[in-house]
Amino acid sequence: MEPDFWSDNRKAQSTMQQLNALREEVTTWEGIATQLQDLLGLAQLLEEEPDEDMQAEVEQSLPPIEEQIEKLQFSLMLSGEHDESDAIISIHAGSGGVDAQDWAEMLLRMYLRWAEHHHFKTEIYDYSEGEEAGLKSTTVEISGRYAYGYLRSEAGTHRLIRLSPFDAAHRRHTSFAKVEVLPDIENTIEINIRPEDLDVDTYRSTGAGGQHVNKTDSAVRIRHIPTGIVVTCQNERSQIQNREVAMKLLRAKLFELEQKKHEEETARLKGEHVQADFGTQIRSVTVHPYSIVKDHRTNFETGNTDGYLAGDIDPFIQAYLQDKAGGVATTE
Repeated sequence: MEPDFWSDNRKAQSTMQQLNALREEVTTWEGIATQLQDLLGLAQLLEEEPDEDMQAEVEQSLPPIEEQIEKLQFSLMLSGEHDESDAIISIHAGSGGVDAQDWAEMLLRMYLRWAEHHHFKTEIYDYSEGEEAGLKSTTVEISGRYAYGYLRSEAGTHRLIRLSPFDAAHRRHTSFAKVEVLPDIENTIEINIRPEDLDVDTYRSTGAGGQHVNKTDSAVRIRHIPTGIVVTCQNERSQIQNREVAMKLLRAKLFELEQKKHEEETARLKGEHVQADFGTQIRSVTVHPYSIVKDHRTNFETGNTDGYLAGDIDPFIQAYLQDKAGGVATTE
C-alpha cells in the first residue's frame, strides 16, 4: 500500500470497497469449487458402491450450487465502468393524468420490492405526491453491489394499458412514466461545481396530504444555472443533510450529461444518429384485455404481470444484459 494511500479519503474508501467486493467474489468461487469437489468425490463413491441415501444427498446439493453459479454468471455480464455503483432512480409521471401518476407509484413500489428481494438498502430522497393518487415524481437511491449495473436496463419510458380504476365508465387507459437511472459516483469521480453556478432555494418539507414535515425550511432545491438541471431533496431531517444529498444528485446528473455529450459526439463522428431523449417506450405492461409484459428492445416477455409488478424483474434485466452481450431469450 502506498504511503499516501489515505491522503485522499474518498478515493481510498472507494478502493477499499472494490477490494472487499473482489475478495468476496473470489471467496464465493472458491466455496463453489470446494462444494463441487466434494460432490465429485461422492459421485465416484456412488459408482463404486451405489447408495440411495447418498444419491439423494448429491441430487439435493446440486440446485443451490447451480443457483449460485447462475447468479455469478449474471454478474459477469456487468462489466461497465460504474456497474458496481449504487443506483439513483427518478420516476416521473407522463401523459395519462391520474392514471399516469398511479402508474409512477406502481413502478416505485416495484423497484422497492425488487431491492428488498436482493437485500439492497433504499432511501427515498424526494417524493412529489399526485393530485388524486400516486405520485408526480420521486427520487430513490438503491444501495448494493451492482445496483446500477442491474437497473440501468430500466432507464426509459414505461407504458401501462389497463381498465382505469379512476374512470367512472371503467374504460381502458394507456399511461406513461419515465424512469431515469444514474450511478452514484460520489466516491469514484470528482465533479467540479462552482458555487457561483448554483441557485439554491429552501422550502418547507411536505408529507402525505400536504402536511408540513418540519416547521423550518429544511427542504433544498438546487438549480445548476449553466445547464438548467434542477434537483431537490426533502427527506433528511436538516437543511445541511438535504443540501448534501441534493449535491450528490446534481453531480450524478452532470456526469450523465457529460456521458451523453460524449456518446453523441462519438456517434456524430461515426455518422450515426442518437436519440436525444429516451424516446418511445422501452417496455409495456398490459393487464387488459390480456396480461403480458414485453420489453420492446429485447422482445423478452412474460404473462405473469402480477409477479412483475411485485418486483420480479430479474428476467428482463438478464435478457437486456444478454442482448447487449449478443444473445437473448424471448419468453419466460
